[in-house]
Amino acid sequence: MGKIIAFCYGLAAYLVFFCTFLYAIGFVTGIGVPKTIDTGTVVPLAEALVINLLLMSLFAVQHSVMARHQFKQWWTQFVPRPVERSTYVLLASCALILLFWQWRPIPTVVWEATDPTLAATIMGVSFFGWLLVLSSTFMINHFELFGLHQVVNNLAGKPMGMPRFKTPMLYNFVRHPIYLGFIIAFWAAPVMTVGHLLFAAVTTAYIFVGIFLEEHDLTALFGEDYKRYRQRVGMLIPWRRTPAEQTETGRLVDKVASQSTH
Repeated sequence: MGKIIAFCYGLAAYLVFFCTFLYAIGFVTGIGVPKTIDTGTVVPLAEALVINLLLMSLFAVQHSVMARHQFKQWWTQFVPRPVERSTYVLLASCALILLFWQWRPIPTVVWEATDPTLAATIMGVSFFGWLLVLSSTFMINHFELFGLHQVVNNLAGKPMGMPRFKTPMLYNFVRHPIYLGFIIAFWAAPVMTVGHLLFAAVTTAYIFVGIFLEEHDLTALFGEDYKRYRQRVGMLIPWRRTPAEQTETGRLVDKVASQSTH
């Protein structure tokens, strides 16, 4: 019975996440949802800035702190391991829902694409970013990333396998295609208001912080394999060094280090 409850909980958490993700697309692009980044009650600028920054900070703290290994070790004393990821995903979705609900628009226009063709092209780029985000999750393990794989294995009585270092498809050319997709989606706006600009700037800054924390954890987990991967593949700009370029870069680093010691 406990395994069935855990599965239902994980499935519900996943469905909440997926609906939240779809709403996020409409929230940022301004299409198909009742409340967007540029609609709602307009309040004084200072009030809007404080509320919006607090909402984004809440999401950032929840998202980063709960993803750390030390927190997980403490957290799983109270939350069963099979639903730990689902709980993380559910709380992250709730933080986003709160942001959508309480976001205060700042409608002053920073830039606007008045040409219909250009505006449609920019909107297409934004949707490409969202597609990149979703497709990149499937290139690794979408259902494990969002907790469903764990509760299914628990229901079937199968243990979760040990983490394996792998770089499928796009991950051979860019280390963080999911984050790259978010950056594209947030900044490609045919109409950029101050509120949207604030959202894009703060979330981009958080992405860089998240990358730093995530790569620290991945280096601790996979050691030299991940260090070599960082040398070979770009962080957000897709590129890949050849073995010869990697060797030459290593020689330059050694040369600089040698000179600095004299």
